[in-house]
Amino acid sequence: MKTTFEINYTQQYIERELRFGAHNYHPIPVVLQKGSGVWLWDVEGKRYFDFLSGYSAVNQGHCHPIITEAFIQQAQTLTLTSRAFYNDKLGAFAEFITRRFGYDKVLPMNSGAEAVETAIKLCRKWAYEVKGIEENKAKIIVCENNFHGRTSTIISFSSDPQAKHHFGPYMQGFISIPYNDADALKEALQDPQVAGFLVEPIQGEAGVIVPADGYLQQARALCKNAGVLFMADEIQTGLGRTGKMLACDYENVRPDVLILGKALGGGMIPVSAVLADDDVMLTIKPGEHGSTFGGNPLACAVAIKAVQVIDEEKMTENACRMGQLFREELIKLHSPHIGVVRGKGLMNAIVIRHQDSDAAWKLCLALKENGLLCKPTHGDKIRLTPPLLINEEQILESIDIIKKSLSVLDED
Repeated sequence: MKTTFEINYTQQYIERELRFGAHNYHPIPVVLQKGSGVWLWDVEGKRYFDFLSGYSAVNQGHCHPIITEAFIQQAQTLTLTSRAFYNDKLGAFAEFITRRFGYDKVLPMNSGAEAVETAIKLCRKWAYEVKGIEENKAKIIVCENNFHGRTSTIISFSSDPQAKHHFGPYMQGFISIPYNDADALKEALQDPQVAGFLVEPIQGEAGVIVPADGYLQQARALCKNAGVLFMADEIQTGLGRTGKMLACDYENVRPDVLILGKALGGGMIPVSAVLADDDVMLTIKPGEHGSTFGGNPLACAVAIKAVQVIDEEKMTENACRMGQLFREELIKLHSPHIGVVRGKGLMNAIVIRHQDSDAAWKLCLALKENGLLCKPTHGDKIRLTPPLLINEEQILESIDIIKKSLSVLDED
């Protein structure tokens, strides 16, 4: 039981942030101070399982020693030059990432949203200069309930009212179709002005919606036949999270445009990347797109180690095994409050079944009290996405915490 002093001490941090910071988030009321591996500690010294992993930006675990060492070494040498000059790390990163994923070229950015914006611009440039679509007529197909970021362009094709309300006017040029519906895609592709199809292999923010087996492969084939770019947003699903290096790997699908982010920075620094072959990437010429921080030496050094650590420590394989165990154990709980368990690898979610619309939030508060941190998405869904190095003992311990915490919903 926390003392009044401890509660006030934590509240001081919260009140300061609320006083001086914008109110664009609604955090779980915990103030974090330290992280290591799968663990986080608050300002009172209490330890928690991290089952959010920075929305999958911390796949390698908090403060991974190899990534930290690379960060420190580069931070003491050179951090930023801008793309006005060459630096000695960008070429190494470009060679490493293109060879690792099998593409001709990479365009480095910072945040995931920047990478998606880059992919949209790249697709449109290709549409006019290669496919021959009339200027300013190119369209991109997207899916309902998508989440690709929060920039003004990206929210223009969101189906989430909260993301769009009072942020208009919205950008044109997008066609929205149901997710996991190949027939709807086939119909939309009849429009000769369509240049690309932008899709999440698994919809994360929507509540870890896993499409039917074969959907991605079918969508890829439809796009190829229509002469349209298949663009996979693997910002959240990529880099081992789903039990494969890329979620598209489950169906042996190679996107025309691959979008990476989040865990590419190893939990240390924002790093994102857009990969494509020369016929697409080289449509953008000098001065037509860029970023002050994109491709900076610090980011490049960290990103190489971030990917190498996943490979060398077999985190992808571990995510596959531990994810299977986690879902099996969740199902074994036979909780009347868990309506659905779904996911792949260590990208999982539960749908809460309860008459109280705030039940998922209440459960997350109970989980926090019992030593596990996560957060609801879209009301009744809770994503459960620990770092990829979690072991079997920790999985079973986390299941015990979930089982104990679910009792809070029995009281209503």
